[in-house]
Amino acid sequence: MRRLLAIIELGGYPNLVPVYQSLGFAVDVVNSQRKARSYLKKAMPDVIVAEYNAQSDFRDRSSNLETLVAILQKQPDVRLVTFYLPEHAERFEKFRAQHRVDEAIVFPVTEEKVRQAFDQLELS
Repeated sequence: MRRLLAIIELGGYPNLVPVYQSLGFAVDVVNSQRKARSYLKKAMPDVIVAEYNAQSDFRDRSSNLETLVAILQKQPDVRLVTFYLPEHAERFEKFRAQHRVDEAIVFPVTEEKVRQAFDQLELS
């Protein structure tokens, strides 16, 4: 069975675990990038769903996803689906120009948008 890691730091959208399961994934959920890094040392999912959070108080990076995408550079088969807030769109597009994001969903995140994004994913 394919695996999906959901990194839910901020939330603000419906529980999508049943949607991911209906799409054929075994789902693991963590609530921080630190826990995601720990998870990725033990297992590598087929898909990671994470929220993009751009904040100016990050010391050495522009968002919460920098470390995650660095790990994924060595894992080209892992697909990354990202949720982002409309007010972060400009910063997210700059981030996306530098880092691979397979699908992006702007808030409000809905089950329908998630299903459409997963229809676009090329999973091996």
